[in-house]
Amino acid sequence: MFVSLDYLKLINDTLGEKFGDQLLCTMADRLRGCLRRSDTVARPGRDEFMILLPEVTDADDATHVADKIFTALNSTCFLGGHELFVNASIGISVYPDDGDEDISLIKNSYTAMQHAAEAGKNTYKFFSPAMNIKSFNRMVIDNSLRLALRREEFFLHYQPQIDLLTGRVSGLEALVRWDRPDFGVVYPNTFIPLLEESGLILPLGECVLHKACTQNKLWQEAGLTPVRVAVNISARQFQQGDIVSLVGRVLKETGLGSQFLELELTESIFMNNTEISVEALQALRRMGVHISIDDFGTGYSSLSYLKYFPINKLKMVEPFVSFVAIDPNDAVIARAIVAMAHSLNMKVIAEGVEREEHLEFLRSLECDELQGNIFSYPVPAEDAARFLSGERML
Repeated sequence: MFVSLDYLKLINDTLGEKFGDQLLCTMADRLRGCLRRSDTVARPGRDEFMILLPEVTDADDATHVADKIFTALNSTCFLGGHELFVNASIGISVYPDDGDEDISLIKNSYTAMQHAAEAGKNTYKFFSPAMNIKSFNRMVIDNSLRLALRREEFFLHYQPQIDLLTGRVSGLEALVRWDRPDFGVVYPNTFIPLLEESGLILPLGECVLHKACTQNKLWQEAGLTPVRVAVNISARQFQQGDIVSLVGRVLKETGLGSQFLELELTESIFMNNTEISVEALQALRRMGVHISIDDFGTGYSSLSYLKYFPINKLKMVEPFVSFVAIDPNDAVIARAIVAMAHSLNMKVIAEGVEREEHLEFLRSLECDELQGNIFSYPVPAEDAARFLSGERML
C-alpha cells in the first residue's frame, strides 16, 4: 500500500516544519495502530508512507485495512493549540497479479495512489494495467503540449456575441484550439486541464491574449467595425501571474485600445485572495479593460462578491439556457440572474443559444447579449471578419 497525506505542505508552509514533523510522527503512530506485528510501515520521504501486508490472503482484506487507516488518520489531531485534519490517498498493489518483484509492486501501488488522489480525498484504488496505459498517454500528451507551445501549434477561433437590442455583433470570444500533428484539431476540454496542472497554462494564456489582441487590432486597421474581443483567463493565470502587468504590456505591444479587450474570469477567482483580486480588477478597470464572469451560476453559494468586485458583465452558464424548455426551475434561475445583474448595473450575456425558443425566451428576459451556434460556430479569424461589417445578425 502506498499512502500519501494531503495538506502536509500547507501545514509546513503556514505553521512551520516543526509542526509538520510532529504531525508525521502522529500519523506514523496511527498507521502502526492499524497494522499487525507481521506488517511493516515505512516512510520513503516527504508526505508518503509505504505499508507491506505479507499475510493478506484476499484483496478484500486490504480494503478493510484501508478503511481502518482512513478512520485513524481522519481523527482530529491537536498540535500546539492547533486543530488539524489530515486526508489520505491510498494505492494498493497485490502480489503476484500486479508484480512479482518489490520494485514493480512499489511502482504500481504508487501509480494507483496517484489515481486515487485524482479521484478525490480519502480514496483508495487498486492498481490495474489500464492505469499504466493512462499514465503513459498522459506523459505523451504532456510532452506534446510542451512541444506545441514551442512550435506555436495553438491557434484561435472566434465566436460572435450579439447585442439583443441592436441585433449587431458587440464582441467576439477568442477560443483556443490545438492543431496536433497526426491528430488534427484538438479542443480545449481535452488539454486545458493538463495545462492547468503542469503550469503550462501561464505561457499559453499569454500567447492567447497576445494573438487575440493582435487580431483585433488588425481588423480595426482593415476598417472593420471595432468591437471587444473576449479572452478567457484561468484562475491559475490570474493568481500566479501579474495579470495587470501582463495585460498592460500586451495592449502596448499590440496597440489595441483597452476598451476593446474583455477578460472572462471564472467565479473561483473571486473566492480566493479577495483583497488581492479586488486590487487587480480595479487596476484593470482603471486601465479601461472590461471584466466578465464566465459560467456564472456554477454553484458558489455566496453572491456577496458581486457588490465588491468591479464587474461589467455576467455570462450565464449554458444549462440555464438550453434546459429552459425542459425544467422550469432553470427558467426561474435565468430570470433571477438577469434581474439581479441589471439591479447591480451589470449586463448579462447568455451562451449556448442553440434554438429559436432559446432566443425568444432570452428576449423576454431582456437579456443584453447572446452567443451560440444559432448565430455561428467558432470560426477562423478570416471568416470572423464578416461579422464586423456592422450589419444586423438578428
